[in-house]
Amino acid sequence: MTQDTQPVASHYVDGAYLEDTDGTPIPVIYAATGVRIATVHAATPAVIDKALAAAARAQSDWARLPGRERGRVLIRAAQILRERNREMSVLETFDTGKPLQETLVADAASAADALEYFGGLAGSLTGEHIPLGGDWAYTMREPLGVCVGIGAWNYPTQIAAWKAAPALACGNAMVFKPSEVTPLCALKLAEILTEAGAPAGLFNVVQGAGEAGQALISDPRVAKVSLTGSVPTGRKVYAAAAADMKHVTMELGGKSPLLIFEDADLDNAVSGAILANFYSSGQICSNGTRVFIQKSVKQAFLARLTDRLKGVVMGDPLDEATNFGPMVSARQIEIVEGYIAKGVEEGARLVTGGRRADREGFFLEPTVFADVTDDMTIAREEIFGPVMAVFDFEDEDEAVARANATEFGLSAGVFTRDISRAHRVIGALKAGTCFINSYNDAPVEMPFGGVRMSGVGRENAKAAIEHYSQLKSVYVRMGDVEAPY
Repeated sequence: MTQDTQPVASHYVDGAYLEDTDGTPIPVIYAATGVRIATVHAATPAVIDKALAAAARAQSDWARLPGRERGRVLIRAAQILRERNREMSVLETFDTGKPLQETLVADAASAADALEYFGGLAGSLTGEHIPLGGDWAYTMREPLGVCVGIGAWNYPTQIAAWKAAPALACGNAMVFKPSEVTPLCALKLAEILTEAGAPAGLFNVVQGAGEAGQALISDPRVAKVSLTGSVPTGRKVYAAAAADMKHVTMELGGKSPLLIFEDADLDNAVSGAILANFYSSGQICSNGTRVFIQKSVKQAFLARLTDRLKGVVMGDPLDEATNFGPMVSARQIEIVEGYIAKGVEEGARLVTGGRRADREGFFLEPTVFADVTDDMTIAREEIFGPVMAVFDFEDEDEAVARANATEFGLSAGVFTRDISRAHRVIGALKAGTCFINSYNDAPVEMPFGGVRMSGVGRENAKAAIEHYSQLKSVYVRMGDVEAPY
């Protein structure tokens, strides 16, 4: 290993690292080798209580600061994160197994963008003046209080920042629970926020699995829960939060469609399909894993795609020449292998891949199925791995109808040179985050989130402010008050 991956302590609470070895040990496994590289302990009730108490204490003072002062802290944190991009990227690679080639540009960098963007917005969060004849009213945008963030394992640094940045900009405090699979990166983000001037207790990190999450969600000191995770987890978290009328953001899974029409630039379409299926070894919630190809270009698409996949460099994720890394865990690769077996069993044609690589760690070849039908398991369920399902279609109406035939609605994409058709199709697709002649772009300036079973609320952009603040309305009467008696 090139660096010490064992954190100072398991948790970061009230501005400092905190250890409590009474918590259940959680092994941190490096996905490229299957070797344990660190151990953390799940948060005990005492740790969770301390984190929530610290957050509540810090939040009231933080909320009273002018927005520009809050923003200054976030912008400084973004600067520190950029200065340490390589260090954070290497840690992300150890945490997730993703190639350093990818983490150098897509993880800490995205987190820094979020901190910078919401730091810039913090001073502009104002209300509205409403003239009412001789009287008037005004609104104030107020923080919610203590927010809980629950992260997924695929983008641990980015997800922590996507939740923390708008929450803190609005005057809230946060207790963040990373995935137990990837517990390392959020601790460093907490450390950087403290260094940037965040008061002790403003952003806390506690480790653990579902039990820790449940304890946080159900605590009466918590006003808001933001989850990135699977639909089954989202159902449970949403129900628990609803019991106390807590605010929620749910960024859940998908089975998103990517429609490629016969007039599309074929090389761009293949590039889009690769990004929509194999980046991060397919472990991205918005992936366009149902690729609908117009019949006339299906064979040309498959031939070009198969040729392009020869460019996969599978190897040591810390080698910047490597462009395809392992699955995150032994459990995840087993799940994906089960789906591949199901695809073969149900009659899909395996075009390429489908096997574990002959090397240590959790490496799985990029896998492409063709001749997939809409009723197959691999067509309906989120796989969360490097498995592309290719369908063919005759015309636009058929493609749109089949694309929408899912309970999910996170993302959708279309490749075509016909700009009218591009906008028409995107307008008809039931998805929250869409792409035209591209796929999986996620700038912080653009809202991200889904519809239907893929979630509620939005992350990033000005839209996120609505989900981390609430409006107070004030009516001001300028004259006497009339009453009937």
